[in-house]
Amino acid sequence: MATSTSIATNTLTITALLILLLLPKSYSFELLADCDSSVPESDVDLLEFPLNLEFLEAEFFLYGSLGYGLDIVAPNLTKGGPPPIGARRAKLDTFTQDVIKQFALQEVGHLRAIQKKVRGFPRPLLDLSAASFAKVVNSAFGRPLIPPFDPYASALNYLLASYLIPYVGLTGYVGANPKLQGATSKRLVAGLLGVESGQDAVIRALLYERATMKVAPYGITVAEFTNRFSELRNKLGHEGLKDEGLVVAPGKGAEGKSIGNVLAGDRDSLAYDRTPEEILRIVYGGGDEHVPGGFYPKGANGRIARSHLQA
Repeated sequence: MATSTSIATNTLTITALLILLLLPKSYSFELLADCDSSVPESDVDLLEFPLNLEFLEAEFFLYGSLGYGLDIVAPNLTKGGPPPIGARRAKLDTFTQDVIKQFALQEVGHLRAIQKKVRGFPRPLLDLSAASFAKVVNSAFGRPLIPPFDPYASALNYLLASYLIPYVGLTGYVGANPKLQGATSKRLVAGLLGVESGQDAVIRALLYERATMKVAPYGITVAEFTNRFSELRNKLGHEGLKDEGLVVAPGKGAEGKSIGNVLAGDRDSLAYDRTPEEILRIVYGGGDEHVPGGFYPKGANGRIARSHLQA
């Protein structure tokens, strides 16, 4: 005969299951699987931090290629975070639109893959307006460009703006990998790094093909734009040379035998690494991980980023 204790236990179990069934699918899933138990606690922050960059890439590529973002494509991945500011569809030729759309969908997969392993956090407020990119470009050149640079105005402008994004995340994954303890964590980061590196390589190759082309109406070559962008990121990161444009000085290319620099790498052609702090200094646009700005007007999310805002 069932005891009062077993009856109460069964009743609670049935009630809990009913609640989960009645909740929206996204909520019930989160309650059942907030994170992967195979991920060590020491790895969680390092896996969550890149979500900030993945949100940025996903929204920029989705809006640029399709004219809408995660709120339409995968609203559950935003976890209720605010929609981006100023993002819009870019004027892209058919080929470039196809490439960027593929990048966009890959970023959706990245967000989902990370959120399967760790709980994550809501999408941070992102400023993807033309004015936000123009500020970065003006900082890179040390003067205002006239008219202001608009990443959405043409395929070339959009590719130049895209040069600013995947590479930062790529260096972050390189930096995080040796600090991770779990095999699951390392496998995830290796997979993310592989595709991020591919995206960066495609962007750089498309721009390298146009290296000597002058960007209208500025009369500045594509190569000069990339060199200025890389110099700015080195300056903001405060950790020396970790970024290179498409054309380098004699002796600075691969094995010291090339001025062409379609892929960035150190003297042994290995990828550069960055810490979360270096990344925040760059994406905030001011060289200080404690002061939000740039693409993240209210700061990035997650324990690592928020700890610097409270310092």
